[in-house]
Amino acid sequence: MVEEHEAKPSSSQERASPAARTRGAKASAPPARAKPARAKPARAKPADASKDVTQSDPAPLYLVKGSDPSLVAQSAKALLARLSRGSAGSLAVEEHVLGGSGETSIEAAIESCRTLPMFTERRIVVVRDIGRMSAADVSTVVRYLEDPSPSASLVLLSGSGPLPAGLSRSLARHGEVIDTAVGTGQAREAWLSQRLGEAPFQLDPRAAALVSEHLGDDLARLEGLLALLAGTYGEGSRLGPEQVRPYLTDPGGASPWELTDAIDEGQVTVALDRLRRMLSRPEGHPLAVMAILHRHVSAMLRLDGAQVSTSEDAAALLGVKSSFVAGKAMRQSRRLGHDRIAAAIELLADADLDLRGNSGLTGQAVMEVLVARLAQLARRSHRAPPRHRTARAAVSR
Repeated sequence: MVEEHEAKPSSSQERASPAARTRGAKASAPPARAKPARAKPARAKPADASKDVTQSDPAPLYLVKGSDPSLVAQSAKALLARLSRGSAGSLAVEEHVLGGSGETSIEAAIESCRTLPMFTERRIVVVRDIGRMSAADVSTVVRYLEDPSPSASLVLLSGSGPLPAGLSRSLARHGEVIDTAVGTGQAREAWLSQRLGEAPFQLDPRAAALVSEHLGDDLARLEGLLALLAGTYGEGSRLGPEQVRPYLTDPGGASPWELTDAIDEGQVTVALDRLRRMLSRPEGHPLAVMAILHRHVSAMLRLDGAQVSTSEDAAALLGVKSSFVAGKAMRQSRRLGHDRIAAAIELLADADLDLRGNSGLTGQAVMEVLVARLAQLARRSHRAPPRHRTARAAVSR
């Protein structure tokens, strides 16, 4: 027979108040497991355009909007680069322009979204000028977002005007907005300070104030200026007003040979001054200057590794009358060597694409970055002897 005994509290427990006993019971109880809070997707702020959007699953819809077309293009370029990371960019991205010569429609863009990607994990469909969208177009996008393709992202580029109500509601549920509006006053200063802080070099306060004053309200020029300064001085540099001021001047006029000579001598500041003077002329279109630089570098490529020993031989190979010009090209080709000539060809190819709309930079900004980088290549060639393998072999690989 088992006897049951009720455990009696000790005298100290008897003296304890009910409140104290309650506190003791709570202290001895195991802590409750907190339920994780469900995070709500946040809309992208202007600064978010440069962040890594691939850290989470890409959204089915992105809207890049703003009143400055250049800032919209620059933010869109950064977004596309991150969405297509790890993919073949040219295969992953497909562009449509509403009302363009190709009679592109929203239906065609949606059909592209529903098409399975080839040779890439994700299809990115860009629709420009969505201000031309009709009510039927908006309905088509809204219906698609109710059941979007899991392997596609639709990127819409817009101005600063109001969006149709139906599209706004769909964006709130299914997409993200990147607003490139900079604002005024403190908002502008904060935007500019953040961009300057992200640069690969450091501006002292006086140089930063000089840049801010020079740009004024035309902040779309900032990206080109930062790329120019980085190409000129290199990463990790600390720049003051003396280093920045030469790149804020207005251009004049110059001859093509003045530009190419300055580039070949590695004189970055002089080369940029000659470029700006050329572009200031009525005939100084960036594509015209690009053609001059392409002929100049192509002559070095043809002479690289060629069995020529005199200026006359070089002129005969190039098919030009001036042995003086051919001799300069021959000497510069040998000074640069195959690696730097191949790098110059790649710089020209990238800049040519940028001039034709691959970036949001102005034509002058693209050419300034190109000239600064070409002059830097030449400057390094004066410090180190070239190798002897031909650039044509390097490019053909």
